[in-house]
Amino acid sequence: MADTVIIYNPQSGGGSHADKVEARADLSGYAIERSEQAGEAVTLTQEAVDAGYSTIVAGGGDGTINEVVQGIDQADAFDDVTLGILPLGSGNNFAKQIGITDLETAFTAIDDGARRTIDIGMATDRPFVNSCVAGLTAESVSETSGDMKSRIGGLAYVITTLRTATEFDPLELTIDDGGDDGDTSIWSGEALSVMVGNGRQFAADGTTQANMEDGRFEVAIVKDVPTVDLMSDAVLERLFGRDSPHIDRFQAASLDISGRSSDPVRFSMDGETFQQRDLALTVRPNTLRLVVGEGYDSSPMDT
Repeated sequence: MADTVIIYNPQSGGGSHADKVEARADLSGYAIERSEQAGEAVTLTQEAVDAGYSTIVAGGGDGTINEVVQGIDQADAFDDVTLGILPLGSGNNFAKQIGITDLETAFTAIDDGARRTIDIGMATDRPFVNSCVAGLTAESVSETSGDMKSRIGGLAYVITTLRTATEFDPLELTIDDGGDDGDTSIWSGEALSVMVGNGRQFAADGTTQANMEDGRFEVAIVKDVPTVDLMSDAVLERLFGRDSPHIDRFQAASLDISGRSSDPVRFSMDGETFQQRDLALTVRPNTLRLVVGEGYDSSPMDT
């Protein structure tokens, strides 16, 4: 298996996995490279492509996965390599979407698991695999309960942030369909959050995996909500239900998110945050060859 290399962040998940990862990699005959600082995995991936590795494994959380995908993109190597994932981060959100739940599952899949070719998202010229969120987001809020997440999925992060934020001014946004002809506006108004999923959807029924092979994003816009008792799960879950008037949902192959004020919009993409005034999002269909676990569903919207 000399054609496989693991690029991993030894500090992911508190740094408790290093010995096990290196021992298991040695057993399987995989090469291994450590990414010791932010951005290094991008360069290591480009070097792995140049060295002729056909399977590149990202070991870490969503941020490490994103860096490896960036490296594949910058090397123009999507046709040449397969991406594997070792879930070493604290949340491992994307890994869970594709049925990679733990290290043993990951290594078993890399050794002899299924391969699928999935869509990736592009935020202007940067790829992402899981999600891009604008505005109010709680990607880093640890107080979100597992019980709430199991009941209402990704919307639990929004609820937790509403409870912990002392104040939040809604974003004045215009969302276009990304086209070049005529009036392309598909949504305009005030929003607490715009959640765009490629691997992840933001459903109210607790499900999280989006269809990664349909060439479309899953979009949920959380509009400004009335003043309510933010400590009441029942009230909030009713507000944010699937048919709630406070959430607009649709699918799109591309969209432009633009703020209508001079202030930049806060984005979180695959867990990494940045600010800018507008962002163009497009789907690149059937682009990334990926190792998946048995729990991956190629058509989750049909079940």
